[in-house]
Amino acid sequence: MSKLRAGVIGVGYLGRFHAQKYAQLNDVELIGVHDTDSARAQAVAEELGCRRFDGHAELAAASDAVSIAANTPAHYSLVTDCLEAGCHVFVEKPIAETSREAGELADLAASHRRQLQVGHIERFNPALIAARAHMRDVRFIECHRLAAFKHRGADVDVVRDLMIHDLDVILSIIDAQPCSVSAMGLPVLTDKIDIANARIEFDNGAVANVTASRVSTSAQRKLRIFQSQQYMGVDFGRVSVQRVTRSAHWNGTDEPLEIGETSFDKGDALRAEIESFVTAIRTGTAVLVSGRDGQRVLALAETILEKMSAHR
Repeated sequence: MSKLRAGVIGVGYLGRFHAQKYAQLNDVELIGVHDTDSARAQAVAEELGCRRFDGHAELAAASDAVSIAANTPAHYSLVTDCLEAGCHVFVEKPIAETSREAGELADLAASHRRQLQVGHIERFNPALIAARAHMRDVRFIECHRLAAFKHRGADVDVVRDLMIHDLDVILSIIDAQPCSVSAMGLPVLTDKIDIANARIEFDNGAVANVTASRVSTSAQRKLRIFQSQQYMGVDFGRVSVQRVTRSAHWNGTDEPLEIGETSFDKGDALRAEIESFVTAIRTGTAVLVSGRDGQRVLALAETILEKMSAHR
C-alpha cells in the first residue's frame, strides 16, 4: 500500500501538532508544510524532516491530503484551492466564516469526490464516546466551556471560537432541528463577543443551554445530559463520565439511585481525528465530521449571534 502524501497549511500552535501527527503515521508521508510566516514553517520543516513550501498551491499540488490550520478568514479560499487541486481536506473549525461559504465548500468537495473533514475534536474525546452508548431519549443538555483569554482564536467571537465545540456535540446528539433560539453575549477584552449564553429549543422538544467564556480565571469543559431516569455528566477535561440512574421505584423514603463515575485514558484526540480522516480517504467511507456538519453548526452559531445582536 503506497503512503498517503500529506501536507499542512498553517503551522502555528495547532498546525504544528497536525504536522507531528502525520509524521507519526506509518502509512502517511508528511510531504511538507506552508505558513505565511516562512521562518515558522522552516522551523517545523526542520523539526519533522520535511520540506517547507513557499506557497500553499505548490504544497497542494504535491499532496494527496492537506490539513488547514490557518486563521479562519483564510479557510474559504484555502479549502477551495486545495479541493480544486484534487486534495482531500481536513480544515480546523470553524470550517469558514459563514454558513454560506461552508455550504459552497461542501458542494465543491462533493463535486470533486474528495473528503472534507472539519476539526471538531470533542467528537473524539473518549468520555463523550463512552457516554454515547448510554444516550436514549435526551431531553435537556447543559454545557459550560470556560477558558482564560488567549490571543490564538481571537480572530473570531467566542461563539465560533469555543461555543462551537459544544454546538457541534449537541447537534450530533439531538436528532432534530433547532426551532427557537434565545441568546445574549458581551465583549470584554476584544471588540467581539467574549462571553455568551444561548438557549436552543428543538422541534422534538429537547432543549440545550450553552455557556462559553474566554475571559475566565479557571478552565471548564463540561456537558450535562438529562434523560428519562438518568443524568450523565461528561467532563471533557478530566475525560470522565458520571452516571446517576434510578434503580427502582421511589417509595418516599429510600433514594434508589445508582451513582457511578468512570475515568478514561486521555488518549490523543488529534491523532484519532487525523487517523479517522486518513481511513476515510483510503476506504471511501464518510468522515465523522463532514463539511455539511460544519455548515449546520455554523448556521446555528450565526443564529445565536443574530439573537445576541437583537438582544443588545
